[in-house]
Parts: sequence; C-alpha cells; structure tokens
Amino acid sequence: MNEKASVAEIKSLDEDEKLRGYSETLHNLRKDGVNKIADLKQEIFSLKKSKMIDSAEKQRLIAEKKAGIEKAKEVAAKNKAEEIRVEKEAVAYANAISKDYIAQVVHSENESIAKHKQDFAQEVLKIKSESAEKESKLKSSGMDSAALKEEIATLKYETKSSLFDAKSRLSSAVGRCKDAKNQAFVNHVQKNRSLRNGKNKFSEDFVLNLNDYIYKFKPSKFFLDNGLYLAILVFFIVCIILAPLSGNGNLLSLPNIFTILEQSSTRMFYALGVAGLILLAGTDLSVGRMVALGAVVTGLVLHPGQNIVTFFGMGPWDFTAIPMAVRVIMALFSSVFLCVLFSAFAGVFSARLKIHPFISTLATQLIIYGLLFFGTSGTPVGSIDSGIKDVFGGRWVLGVINGELVTFPKLIIPAAIAIVVAWFIWNKTTFGKNMYAVGGNSEAASVSGISVFKVTLGVFIMAGIFYGFGAFFEAFKANASAGTGQGYELDAIAACVVGGISFNGGIGKIGGAVLGVIIFTSLTYCLTFLGIDTNLQFVFKGFIIIAAVALDSIKYLKRK
Repeated sequence: MNEKASVAEIKSLDEDEKLRGYSETLHNLRKDGVNKIADLKQEIFSLKKSKMIDSAEKQRLIAEKKAGIEKAKEVAAKNKAEEIRVEKEAVAYANAISKDYIAQVVHSENESIAKHKQDFAQEVLKIKSESAEKESKLKSSGMDSAALKEEIATLKYETKSSLFDAKSRLSSAVGRCKDAKNQAFVNHVQKNRSLRNGKNKFSEDFVLNLNDYIYKFKPSKFFLDNGLYLAILVFFIVCIILAPLSGNGNLLSLPNIFTILEQSSTRMFYALGVAGLILLAGTDLSVGRMVALGAVVTGLVLHPGQNIVTFFGMGPWDFTAIPMAVRVIMALFSSVFLCVLFSAFAGVFSARLKIHPFISTLATQLIIYGLLFFGTSGTPVGSIDSGIKDVFGGRWVLGVINGELVTFPKLIIPAAIAIVVAWFIWNKTTFGKNMYAVGGNSEAASVSGISVFKVTLGVFIMAGIFYGFGAFFEAFKANASAGTGQGYELDAIAACVVGGISFNGGIGKIGGAVLGVIIFTSLTYCLTFLGIDTNLQFVFKGFIIIAAVALDSIKYLKRK
C-alpha cells in the first residue's frame, strides 16, 4: 500500500495494515519501558492502599516494584529516540489517510442525507395524494354530513400522524448520518492519541470540541440558553455607544470598570451565600438585615472614639483603648458569628421541620429588623477609623493612564478570594457534591445515604459566613445603620437567577452567581452613568428578573 492509502479499501482506520504495523511497533517499544513504568506505579499505589497484606510483605513487594521501575526506565531511555521517530511518522501517516477517509465519509453520508430527504419528499407526496383520494371518495359516497365530517376528521388525523412518522424517520436517518460524520473525526483523534500513548494535543482537542459543538448545535437551544445574555450584551453595547454621544464620556474607561468591580465586591459575598440556598431550591429574604447587623456591629467596634449609639440602653462604648488589630478581629468575628447564628436559626427550621426557606428567612428578617431598629433607634453608628478604613476599603494608586488617575479598589481582593473559596467548596468537596444531590432530589439523596439535614443546615451556615464577611466589608463603604442593606437580598437572588442558578434546584455554577452580580452592578452603573432616573432602573431590573426566571422555567419544562 502506498503512502496515501486509498480509504475506499478500508472501513476504518484500524483496518489499515500499515497503521496497524505502526501501532504494533510502538506497543513493542513501550511495553517494557514507559508502559511498564505506569503499570508498576499503579501496582505500588494499590499496594499502599491494600489492607490485606502485612506491612513487611507490603514493603518487600513495593521495593520489588521500584526495582522493576528502574529497569523499565533504562529500557524506556534506550527506546526513546526510536519511539519518538516512529510515533511522529505514524501520526503523520494517520493524518494523511484520515484526511481522505473523513472526506469520503462526509461525502458518502451527505449523499445518504440527500437520498433520505428525497425519499421523504416522495413519501409526503404519496401520503397527501392518498389522503386527497380517500377524502374525495368519502365526499362522493353519499353518507350524511355528520358521519362525513367525522370520517374526514379521522382521515386528517391519520394523515397528520403518517406525516409525523415520516418526519421522525427522516430525523432519525439524518441523525445517524451526522453521527457517522462526527465519529469519523473522533476516530481520527482517538487513533492519534493512541499512537501518542494517550497524550492529547491542544489543536486536535480544540477542533474536536468545535466539531462536537457544531454537530450538537441547535439554534432554539442556543437562544434559550443564551438569549438573555445576548439581550443584555446588546444593551451594554448601546450604552457604550450612547455614553460619549450624550456627553458623559467613555463608559469602558479603566476607572469606570474598577468602580463597577468595587461596587460588585461586597455584593459578591451575598450572592455567593444565597446561591447555595437557591441550589437547594430555596431562597433567603434575610440577606439585607444580615448586612445591617454585621455592618452596625463592625461600625460600633471600629468607630474612632466614643460611639453615639446605644444598644438596648447599653453604651455608648469606646473601643479605642483596644489595639486596632484586636478590634478588627473582634468586628469580623462578631459580624460572622451573628450572621451565622441567625442563618443557622432559620436553617434549623428549614432542615428539621421542612419549613420552606422563604418563610424561615422571612421570619429571621423581621426579627433582626425589629431588634436593630428598636435597639439602635435607627441611629447610624458613624464613620470607621480612617486608618483602618483605608487598609480595607481604600485604593492603591496605579498611576495616570490616558490623562486619568487610575486607582485599584482593595475590596476586589477579598471578593476574589471569596469566589475561589466558594468555587472550591462547590466543585472540589464532598459537601459541594451533596449540595447538588440534595438540590436535585432530596429524597433520592437521603436514600443514597446523604444527610439532608446536615447538608441543608451546612448551606445555611456557609451562607451566614459569607454574609458576615460581606457585612464586615460593607461597613467600610458607608456609615452603617439599621437600614443598611435594604433590598440587597433581591439583588443577590436576582444575580443568581440571571447567572443560571435554577430555582428548581440542583442546577447552577458558582461562576453564574459571579457573572450575575457583575451584570446587575454594571446595569445599575450604566443606567446611572447615562442619567436614567433611579426609579426607572427598577423597571429594567424587573424585566431582567422575570425574563431570567421565565427562561429557567421553560428549560426546566423541556427537561421534564
């Protein structure tokens, strides 16, 4: 067989004799070298985990395996140059014949698709012709009008069913042809990976994923999944264009971008907290009051001098005698502790008594609201010590860029850390996997041995921790009072829903919550930048929320 093998002579790449020869040669070069090293390492790993072998025997066997690895390394080193040469030559040959093979498969399957469509068109004509003929006979049969109407209705139903069946057969046949075309390229990539001893190549993976995406692409599903984001993107593009025309300047300047990220920073904590509850098909209406609670406590502890606020008649206090580092720890601990306490309070009722989080967190919201306003009479706690405020809530000067002073907000750093922590919990821990299981189907999760109570309570506690940190940093932005954080729960919930975390439970990613926060903050900033009335901004937010939930519901019904 010549270098460019005729693919008409083979049904698959595995049937090419020269390619099989390359595979056998590479197998022989690797079996006592690199492959044996991998096998022995796996055997050592299994030995270390085994509880059936005593320690002395285990050490002897491991030592024996390690000695085998050293010998295999010598063989691998000896065969390395030849292996690289053969591998390169084999992959080049596989690419050459695969190009023709894939082209042949695509051509053959396209012809089949055209034939199936032609057959479908003929079948449709036949069905319609037979239906028209039957209807004509019925009309000339002389039966009474009521019976005729019923018979014609039955005929039309049978015709419609026959057309549907014909279309289904066409879809199945076309689908099989598309599968064959896609599989031809998959086989090529898999063969190359086999020749490279399992090693991937970025360019091949990229093209494979692109082909797979094109193969599975459906416009209806794409717009259902991304329609809202496309609409928001169009809105932002319009804002970017209108901003300079209206004399407001460049919306995409670096200072504006940093301002949006700074405004997103504390709200990120609240969205990360409530996201877990939404994943469990719940919600949290107490977020705003948690923010006020933690921010007021932080403001009391870090106030420079004597506080003007009394709490239930106690105070005013003066914490300036305590070292600042201790005061910061006291403020952070108090904020987190109180938020976790109230969040766990709501969590116990939801986890143990199956009370919906909407009710338990609504009750918690009212309790905190009453305690704060009654205890502080609604008086703001005043500013935070300027020195520590700059440490956490200040900015680093980056310099002058394009004639503008650019500063980097420090609050972005803790928000970024919170995102990483939340992502790790959701994706890399057993607790995170259990969250998805309980959110998807709590009864099935319980049967599989997952403690629904512990997971649910754990999510409430995790949310409280995020709220506590967020409330602590919130105090560095403005003078805290019992009214701080008003409406934040709605922004946090809306951000999660826009980010794709489903109210139906068990569906969503932490990246979605992050994206949702940035989208909502950017939306508010853009509208303010363009001088849109604050009250009208609620209208825009309302439309986005209802659109996000509606699309989520449609997707959920389609999955059902």
